[in-house]
Amino acid sequence: MRVAPVIKMLLFFVLAIASLPLFADQTEIEQRKIDYLIAEVGQLKDAHFIRNGTEYDVDKAVAHLQLKRRNAGSRVKTAEDFIRYCATGSSMSGEKYRIRFASGETVDSAVFFEQRLAAYPAK
Repeated sequence: MRVAPVIKMLLFFVLAIASLPLFADQTEIEQRKIDYLIAEVGQLKDAHFIRNGTEYDVDKAVAHLQLKRRNAGSRVKTAEDFIRYCATGSSMSGEKYRIRFASGETVDSAVFFEQRLAAYPAK
């Protein structure tokens, strides 16, 4: 029996097991970021979420984003994944989601979410 390959294999397993808490922490951080992004939509006073040409209030927008997040399953691992797969457009029509603020300004939801993610409080 060669000792070097056995030691390498043991070292690999020790390192893999030691990195599990780090991976779990990173996953939790990403999930909190997604929660934060969805909550930011819910905080928009008198804004409307425009999806497939129809305006929805923020409560309906939040419910829709939560549904898309659930349906995306394991494909959404990071906040960036959430923005890309759930928060920027319709998978059915291909139309971009937009947000109309109380001021009348309208932006693509991707811009809104990317700005909010950049402002996420690092803790």
